[in-house]
Amino acid sequence: MQGQLLGVYHEVLRDKFSNLSYPLSYLSDAHSDVETWRQEAKAAVKNLLSYHPKEMPLNPQVHDSYVKDGLQYQHVSYAQPYGLRTEGILMRPEKSQGKLPGVLALHDHGGFKYYGKEKLTAPKNHPAIMQDYQKEYYGGRAWAAELAKRGYAVFVPDLFLWGSRKIQINDLPKWYLGYHGEEAIEGFKAPVDSDEYIHAYNKLSGWMESDIAKALIESGITWPGMMVYEDMRAMDFLASQPDVDSKNISCGGLSGGGLRTVFLAAMDERVKCSVCVGLMSTSEEFALHKVYTHTWMLYLPGLTNLMDYSDLYSLHGKKPTMVQFDIHDELFTTKGQEDAHARLEKIYEKMGAPELYSGMFFPGPHKFDVEMQEAAFDFYDKWMK
Repeated sequence: MQGQLLGVYHEVLRDKFSNLSYPLSYLSDAHSDVETWRQEAKAAVKNLLSYHPKEMPLNPQVHDSYVKDGLQYQHVSYAQPYGLRTEGILMRPEKSQGKLPGVLALHDHGGFKYYGKEKLTAPKNHPAIMQDYQKEYYGGRAWAAELAKRGYAVFVPDLFLWGSRKIQINDLPKWYLGYHGEEAIEGFKAPVDSDEYIHAYNKLSGWMESDIAKALIESGITWPGMMVYEDMRAMDFLASQPDVDSKNISCGGLSGGGLRTVFLAAMDERVKCSVCVGLMSTSEEFALHKVYTHTWMLYLPGLTNLMDYSDLYSLHGKKPTMVQFDIHDELFTTKGQEDAHARLEKIYEKMGAPELYSGMFFPGPHKFDVEMQEAAFDFYDKWMK
């Protein structure tokens, strides 16, 4: 078994996948009615998510409001049951009238937790390091702002462990920084918000990720559960805006934002259509070949005993569903992407709605560039306007 991730023990994984039946996939012969299957499958996934925080009102606040590049920007925040308030940026055309379609734009992981919402927006005082980040992954554009200019109310919230929701260095025990070596301590001697400080934070947050995941799992909480909860809460906020059509809200995002899209579209009935970019493969290819390239937040224990990861996205049901693949994406095997695409096509054919699924393959590495953005924007226009 030379060259396999687990060496001679790799057969444990192969045997597991060869015996999986995916009983809650819509492709199973046990399911024929779409809505009956969806409700059964969603209930099972909700049980796996295992996050049930105390109830708390949003208590939203607007902290800043201004016009830039033809858009009305609002910097807002709202409460969470635990930890710091979530901050987000809401954008809409400056001279918009009447109810607007809404889009929840979901930021990526990127190994960059110091900022979140700034990855997809272009607010005043936009950090230069974020402009460089947009050049690398988003074709030099703040795609959420570009979409807002086409007549949408677009909301970009920070997620648990990013931006306003990140763990504060001063809250960590000093020994924990030392545990990761002198390099971790030295980086935080730089001025706050400096590139050196930001890089030190991102490196430390990468080291911390497995510790956080283990602590959550041991507590009976899943990281995807917290992720879904916070994104549904962001949906609550966007749907509550007086100029947003609460029955016409969609979502989308790249990479970690694609993962968030898959889970949110699966679990929140309010999502009208969705665009997952750069995070679609099969569970088998993830586990056997690419587990080391992905974040802990991807993995929901027990899911593959019920369905494939690609099946999870199909819980969106008979609603417009797009996946954008990068052909040379180093985070996935070609087989994993192609198999997931073929599986989703079969599911939507069985649903009797093949026209509602769109899988698009683009050349190049992991990204959401201008060409891909324009295709996604056209998809939103088709189904939301």
